[in-house]
Amino acid sequence: MHTTVTLLADVPAQLLPARELMAFTLASHIILVPLGVALPLITLVMHYRGLRRNDPVALLLARRWSAVMAVQFAVGVVTGTVLSFEFGLLWPGLMGKWGGVFGIGFGVEAWAFFLEAVLIAIYLYGWRRLKPRTHFLLGLPLPAAALLGAFGILAANAWMNTPQGFTLDADGNPEDVHIWSAIFTPMFGPQYWHFVVAMLITAGYTVAGVYAVGWLRGRRDRYHRLGFTVPFTLAAVFTPVQFLLGDSIARSVFHKQPVKFAATELVWRTDTHVPEYIFGRLHPDGSVSGGIRIPQFDSILAGFTPGTKVTGLTSVPADDRPTPAQATLAHWAFDLMVVIGSLLILLALWYGWCRLRQHRLPASPWFFRAAACAGVASVIAVECGWITAEVGRQPWIVYRHMRIAEAVTATRSTSLWIMLGLVIVVYVFIFGSLLAVLLKMRTGWRLADARRAAGEWTDEPESDTPYGPRARVPADDPPSDGGTGAGPDEDGRP
Repeated sequence: MHTTVTLLADVPAQLLPARELMAFTLASHIILVPLGVALPLITLVMHYRGLRRNDPVALLLARRWSAVMAVQFAVGVVTGTVLSFEFGLLWPGLMGKWGGVFGIGFGVEAWAFFLEAVLIAIYLYGWRRLKPRTHFLLGLPLPAAALLGAFGILAANAWMNTPQGFTLDADGNPEDVHIWSAIFTPMFGPQYWHFVVAMLITAGYTVAGVYAVGWLRGRRDRYHRLGFTVPFTLAAVFTPVQFLLGDSIARSVFHKQPVKFAATELVWRTDTHVPEYIFGRLHPDGSVSGGIRIPQFDSILAGFTPGTKVTGLTSVPADDRPTPAQATLAHWAFDLMVVIGSLLILLALWYGWCRLRQHRLPASPWFFRAAACAGVASVIAVECGWITAEVGRQPWIVYRHMRIAEAVTATRSTSLWIMLGLVIVVYVFIFGSLLAVLLKMRTGWRLADARRAAGEWTDEPESDTPYGPRARVPADDPPSDGGTGAGPDEDGRP
């Protein structure tokens, strides 16, 4: 306890509010990231199915998902821009000293962001203006642009975990930067693919969960069946793959960041035959209370044999490793992520059994209840993954080169707390507005479907948004402009 109190007394007063502000904005932004990265691919899969099979239901779903994609992207622009400013405002020591080494990742992400914005605009614009094949082909670069943005961010974060690609001068400042080495660090590959597949799984389960709720409420038409099946199948196929990628990144951390691995697994002293703890709490004396203890299993997981030596937290001085509280937080986040991933694998196996052996969707309402919760559970797992990665690296912001306390701003802590309060209020408004817009879009789509089912003419609700031209009003319908007769011209333009 004495060591922990001493370490806390040495940190600047600005550190806690700066970390809380960064944590809140990052956690909020991550909620939107899966749809930003993976929804374009899911939408294009549905779009391709609609074109290939001449399926109007699939095309309708693809078009509506593209509208959701645009709204989500617009909100993601706001939350992402806030994060980019916070790097400079909250951590000037990091960007001032190391920005020239790893900043190329942020440059790539910014370029990909503008490219994705243009491609989304073209894709939305083309629904009623382009030939079907041309429209689809113009949408194909969208997933690549989204993956490029993730490439830039993950390259920067992986560099912070395993920095390389530079030398230090006599004053300790980086020089002689090798860009390719700084981008493709030892942790980049495992982090990138683990992240990308996590985004695809999360987006797939989230989209499918919307239609699972509809299915439970009795909406069992082909529209809801297809809206559930396509994204859920994509997510279910990649869920076992993600489990293998998770094992790969854990082994990379074991070899490249042994102290972080020790924090994640609550390993106090370097030893062999190390037990595995499922949950549990690490105390300052190195003891672990609570949780489930599995003898020797941590060594087996790390090196496939009980004799594998696992580096402990005490292998480095106390001020070079996470505190017991931070290690416990990283450990709980990691274990919760693994538990959620294991449950999703069981759900995917249940779905796969029914689809492959019985050629139908599962009949049990419990399956659809679980599917409805899978999207939220996946988002929680993503949040837990970032907590594990960032808290487990403490106290370093650049592993073994710069501590977080050295990078933090000199702004008064009171000002940072006030800023955090204001950001929370603004974000509540932003996410509330996003939810209101999505619910209004859903209501409009349901009304349009009801009118279409009744044989009434209806303009598509999404055409009332500025994403594309309106359809031509049938000649036998009265004009809706107050009797002026001003409506779409012969080409369908307003």
